[in-house]
Order: sequence, then structure tokens, then C-alpha cells
Amino acid sequence: MRLHRFYVGDEVELKHNFWLHDEHLLHQWSKVLRFQSGQEVVLFNDTHERLYKIIEITAKEAHLEYMTDFKRKTPKKDIYLLWSLLKKDKNDWVLQKCTELGVSHFVPVLTERTEKTGFDLERAKKIVIEAAEQCGRSDIPNVREPMLLETAITELADNVQLYICEQDGTDVAQTIDQPIGIFIGPEGGWSDNEKNLFTTKQIKHLNLHDFTLRAETAAITAISKLVQ
Repeated sequence: MRLHRFYVGDEVELKHNFWLHDEHLLHQWSKVLRFQSGQEVVLFNDTHERLYKIIEITAKEAHLEYMTDFKRKTPKKDIYLLWSLLKKDKNDWVLQKCTELGVSHFVPVLTERTEKTGFDLERAKKIVIEAAEQCGRSDIPNVREPMLLETAITELADNVQLYICEQDGTDVAQTIDQPIGIFIGPEGGWSDNEKNLFTTKQIKHLNLHDFTLRAETAAITAISKLVQ
């Protein structure tokens, strides 16, 4: 049976034996997943990842017994994904899949051709937590509020090696220093003003594919190249 993993952050101290009183987790365990005494679960925070056996469980509390520690699995590279906000549920898809691939920082950006400006930060955080839980990742990516493209460049340029994705880019990233930041443009592409900004700021290009990719596909492709 597959072990279920749950991120508890600072809300729960992962002691060797303790009674859990987290209402959200207990509802999920008792009402949704129908956990029973004797089943095992994995709890992790920013320091530990531990296996516990459920000794007793009710709707209000669960007695957990420590079994063992697991080796934490975290991304090997420090990657920033800066993508122009997309329509409908495409942002959810980018957050989920790029968490699985190993993005450490999600920075939604507002460009001249961005078609959607609203962004539910709390929903986004839930999506990356659930993705980390399911894929076996032991850390949770940071998700920022949307910011203007120029603001993002100004904030990160001194400390992050930044790249822009363009089909006809002339520079190909070979050995990339860390941390790494990758810009993914909107469906309509970068405007001339934004291209001039990239040139002025000396942002390098990362070639992805011979064909024109949708923004969400470009994000996945770029991160896949960078994590290799």
C-alpha cells in the first residue's frame, strides 16, 4: 500500500510519540482517507521526514508512534520560474508540474500582454504543497505575489543568473551558474519594449525547441532542461 505523505510545516512538532490535534489533517484522515489504527503515514516539515504508525485515531485526535526517519529529497538546483500569468487553470498546471520537476521559487510576472492579472496566492501555496506531498519532495517551493517584469529583473538580477526563453534566441545556455532564473512569456509573446528591456539588462537566451510552444509547455520544457 502506498504511503501517504503530509507536510505539517511549523504547525506540528514531529516528536517520537505524540497526540496529533490538527483539525485539517484529522478531517482528511478520518473522513476522507478513512485511516484506521495500525496504518502508517509520513509527516514532514522543513527539517525532518518521519514515518509514524497510527496507534489510535478519532475525529478529534490521533496517537502517533515514531517508526523511522527517511532521507530528505530536495532539488539539486536553485531554480526561479518567472512566468507571465496564464488564463484559466494553466497556472495551476505550471505550479504542479514544475514543483514535481524541482522549481524552488515561483514568481508570477505581469507583462504588457498578460491576459490575466488575478492570482490566488493561498490556492497556489496549497497546490505546491500537494504536489510536493505526492511526488516525494521534502521541501516546499516559495510562491510570490505577482510583480511587474521590470521589478522582477531589478530584484533578482544581481543574485540570480537570468535567462529568457525565445524560439529564435541566439545564445544557448551550456554551463549555468546557480541560482538560475528563467522567464516564460505570455501567449502573445514578449512586446518590443520588453525585448529591449531584456537587451538592456543583458538577459541571455535559452533555446528550447524548433517549434512554437505554448507558455505552459515552454515552462515545463525549460525546467526539464535546467534540472539535467
